[in-house]
Amino acid sequence: MVTNNKVVDLRSDTVTKPSEAMRAAMAAADVDDDVLGADPTAQRFEAEMARIMGKEAALFVPSGTMANLVSVLVHCDARGSEVILGDNSHIHVYENGGISTIGGVHPKTVPNNPDGTMDIDRIVAAIRHQDGALYYPTTRLICLENTHANCGGKCLSVEYIDKVGEVAKSHGLKLHIDGARIFNASVALGVPVDRLVRAADSVSVCLSKGLGAPVGSVIVGSKAFIDKAKILRKTLGGGMRQVGILCAAAYVGVRDTVGKLADDHRKAKVLADGLNKIKQFTVDLTSVETNMVFFDIADPRITPDKLCQVLEQRNVLAMPANSKSVRLVIHYQISDSDVQHALTCIEKAVEEILSGSAKFEHLTNGSTANSYGH
Repeated sequence: MVTNNKVVDLRSDTVTKPSEAMRAAMAAADVDDDVLGADPTAQRFEAEMARIMGKEAALFVPSGTMANLVSVLVHCDARGSEVILGDNSHIHVYENGGISTIGGVHPKTVPNNPDGTMDIDRIVAAIRHQDGALYYPTTRLICLENTHANCGGKCLSVEYIDKVGEVAKSHGLKLHIDGARIFNASVALGVPVDRLVRAADSVSVCLSKGLGAPVGSVIVGSKAFIDKAKILRKTLGGGMRQVGILCAAAYVGVRDTVGKLADDHRKAKVLADGLNKIKQFTVDLTSVETNMVFFDIADPRITPDKLCQVLEQRNVLAMPANSKSVRLVIHYQISDSDVQHALTCIEKAVEEILSGSAKFEHLTNGSTANSYGH
């Protein structure tokens, strides 16, 4: 039963529609062939992103998965390489095992703590020693994720990142940050983004999540790193021609949307507080640091799939996180009234399911058991 014609889409911050300013910038973009290195809008955007992130150079790529894959493969360019990364990290769980299947890079996982960190001593213990080179892969890279999606959008502090950077440097390793939502972390922590990633040799930044661009990610690092990344981007099919059309929209997102992230975080806290008042749910309010809200369902009569199906009938789109919990994500196109409407619909959905009046249909919004990696 639909009670409101507007769709409140809380599946992810990847679902935003391009703003009018983005569409206008795309239409007016000065473009040329970027594979030939001639697209002026792409060049300007990449230079601006390098400046913002405090790195020498930047490269636009079609997706975050490609951004991370290219970055890992640049750092691990010798056969037998190994990367240390979190067991619950996006690179390890949701990117098709690409570092292994395409790059031949071996993952060495370290448990992620609930706050998204990995214990420093466990990272150190995971580094392979040279005296075992006959038997073991060679450690070349450490990967962090900030914010950490599977840990509820938690922020890694600059102090922690610096410590991991020191470990990497002292062992002759590189540090890559999967910064899909690094601007959310920067805003939440009150730390300038260039300072937050200073210890990193490379960073991937998603432009189509909280920043609201329709397509793309950017990789930043040294000029030598980006020169190698450009070759791998072409190898993987990511070289695009008049890509300035996409870079123009991304520039508007960086210019206009970073300043709205704090409000996204505020709305997420309002949403979490409202969910916590529904007795069938539990929410760790202290865990809501950025734009993600995870809530556990305590009543066995309600499953995440059932709840999302009933919500879809009310034009509220949500995504199961696992068999016991649901994930909701705020973005700048979700208003305060949308949050309140979603809470009302969630309360009514619970009542429908418990009363037995809910009708269950196949989900059409993409919120399937295999859609958790957004």
